[in-house]
Amino acid sequence: MTIVDTPPQRTLTTRPYVVSTVRQQTHDIVTVDIRPEREAIAFAPGQFDMIYVYGVGEAALSISSDPAAPQLLSHTIRAVGWVTRALNHLQPGTTIGVRGPYGRPWPLADAEGRDLVVIAGGIGLAPVRPALLAALAQRERFRRVVLLVGARSPRDLVFRDDLDVWAADPAIDVHVTVDSAVRGWVGRVGVVTKLIPAVPFDPEDAVALVCGPEVMMRFAAEGLIARGMPTDRIHVTLERNMRCGVGTCGHCQLGPTLLCRDGPVYAWPEVGELMSVREL
Repeated sequence: MTIVDTPPQRTLTTRPYVVSTVRQQTHDIVTVDIRPEREAIAFAPGQFDMIYVYGVGEAALSISSDPAAPQLLSHTIRAVGWVTRALNHLQPGTTIGVRGPYGRPWPLADAEGRDLVVIAGGIGLAPVRPALLAALAQRERFRRVVLLVGARSPRDLVFRDDLDVWAADPAIDVHVTVDSAVRGWVGRVGVVTKLIPAVPFDPEDAVALVCGPEVMMRFAAEGLIARGMPTDRIHVTLERNMRCGVGTCGHCQLGPTLLCRDGPVYAWPEVGELMSVREL
């Protein structure tokens, strides 16, 4: 299959993709794997697509698959609206529309030669998963690779198979915690940001990628700053209210920035103050 370079960021062209598999992650989250009917489009970790379900509508979704294999594209989806509910119930063989990829990716190049710290809350593991896969495929370019993962409960953990594989891999230091334990859970209990003070990494020479609920990202940034990490090496991803993907409709405006056009990945100094404003 032909793989072509990423198209221009403002493209409105929808391409047909066919659903390959639908994998259940949790009771309300699935990962939908799709294959292009024609050529595959390369993407960078952290970018997103606009996914169109014919007869239903369109939604902005982070890409959660391996950037080294764009011929199999994955999106991990929580059912929260008409489109995402429809996506959660797709059957293999269904054709959907995809446009993109869009957005500013994770700055993995900035982490080369440094420690890479990835912090994910809940479904926030999906947008950072491509960055982790890319980093592990080029492991010699980084010093420590540290992953902190939190979820509300063990049943809310996504990518359990990946977490098991990574936990057994000496190339990555994995720490998983849940807010509330259940019978049989033998791991950590507590919010993921509580792990930051004790995890081994060099805060003065590290880059952090953070994705999850906005309140969790704020506390994660505060914890990293308290350890001495420079603010411009802390990166978060924001994806609320995206409608068009190309910066024309204005629905995703946050202060002076449009998330789909200028993000979704931002350095903390760009959005830290904006995220602290209530109801902005």
